Parts: sequence; structure tokens; C-alpha cells
Amino acid sequence: MKLISKKLRKDALYLSHKCQDGNLQSVFSCLDIVWTLYDKIMNWSPALAQDENRDYFIISKGQATLALYPILIEKGFFDRETVAGEIGQFDSRYCIQTDLTKFPEGGVENNAGSLGHGFPFAAGIANARKIQKGASQVYVLCGDGEFCEGTMWETCIFAADKKLDNLCVVVDDNDSVGAMVSMGSMKAKLESFGFDVFDVNGHDMDALEKVFLQAKELKNGKPKAVIAHTVRGYGSATMTEQDIWFHKAPNADELEMLMREVDEF
Repeated sequence: MKLISKKLRKDALYLSHKCQDGNLQSVFSCLDIVWTLYDKIMNWSPALAQDENRDYFIISKGQATLALYPILIEKGFFDRETVAGEIGQFDSRYCIQTDLTKFPEGGVENNAGSLGHGFPFAAGIANARKIQKGASQVYVLCGDGEFCEGTMWETCIFAADKKLDNLCVVVDDNDSVGAMVSMGSMKAKLESFGFDVFDVNGHDMDALEKVFLQAKELKNGKPKAVIAHTVRGYGSATMTEQDIWFHKAPNADELEMLMREVDEF
């Protein structure tokens, strides 16, 4: 695992410990995806955070907000100790689910909470930017379990009908829904709704970069979907094996142990 992957995971652990909240299995499954988008793909930087032609990153799986803060810290948009000192506190703007209203300077693009809401929000932005003939690309991170929500498939119909080839839905497919119900082939379903669909190892940053670039270059009137196959808790042996870490924050001893596991992974 690359050093940056380990650093981001340790920062997520630290922030989770400071606020005593977090869905760390979900965060660890998608950190490599989100970093690749911000570091290699998106037209985004702190200086462009309010530029109308910036690329947008929308978190639909809001429980993964702790994957966004470490990346914005690494990019110099947030200060690490400021976030650590305030996160999860009463009336703090650094929420466990993103809150757009608390960041007038940009950096956070949507409110998160109920699953199935971020994808339609992203499609609305993509449609608006199409109408305005803007250069923005819109990326939205969804969980595989979110596709149990009807709003997800309604948005697929809308995106295909509006020919939103500036929209890319990224499915963090960590098989969270597979234990409950068989979804069949996600790729086949999305293709049947009119998407260009790509499969990739969601923990291989080089492969992620290649696939995202391929999707970005396609200007054929079809929305894009990247199905990133991931492992819940990837980066920590304990978190991959113990599902209690889906929603659990580490105490001081657990923080030390998990930090060591990330270093040794």
C-alpha cells in the first residue's frame, strides 16, 4: 500500500478518535478512490474551490465523510489540528456527515445524511453545467448498498435521458449489500440504463487513475459509472475482520494498535 494511503488512513483514525465517532470500515474502503480523484483527475485545488468551472466531488455515501477531511487537509485546504480540535463538537462545522451550509469558501459541495440523495444532487449539478456549457466534471461517490434506494435508479434514468456525459458515478462496491440481498450484476444493470461502465480494483491507485481518465475522455452523450471493487476496512487487519468497526471510534489503546496495523499493512 502506498505511503499516502497509509497517511490518509492514520489521519482518519486520528480524527475519529478525537470526535469519538465514525464509520471507519466504510472510510477505509474508499480512501484510495477519493485521493486518486483529487490528486490525479479532478480540476480542483484550494484556489479553485469556488471557480464555476471546477470539478465537483459529491459524497452520496455520507458515512464516508471522514475520507474527505484527510484529503482536504493533505491538499492544504484545511488545517489538521483545527479540524481535530473541533470535529464532532456541538455546532462545529466539521460534521461526521458533510454540511454544505457551513463552508461558504467551498471545499464541501453537498449535505449528506440519508442515503440515495447525493447521486440525484450530483446529476442536477451536471445537468446545470451542461445547460451553461461549462467545463465541469461531476464525480459522485456512492455505496453499493445505496442502490437499494429507488432514487438511485430514478437518477440513472434522468442522467441517461439528459445525456450527462459530464457525470461519473463511482460505486464503492465493498459488498455491503451482498450479505443481505443479491443485486445481480451491477455492471449489467447500469449499462441497461444507458451508462458506460468500468470495473476496477478500488485499492489500486494506478488502475483507478487509468480508468478515470478513460471515462473522462469519453464524450458520447452517456453518463459514466466506475465500479470500484473494495474491501471494508482495507488497510487494517482488525477492521477487515471485525464488523463492529462499521460504526466505532477507537479509544487511545485501539488508536495505537490500529495505527500500527496501518503501518504494517
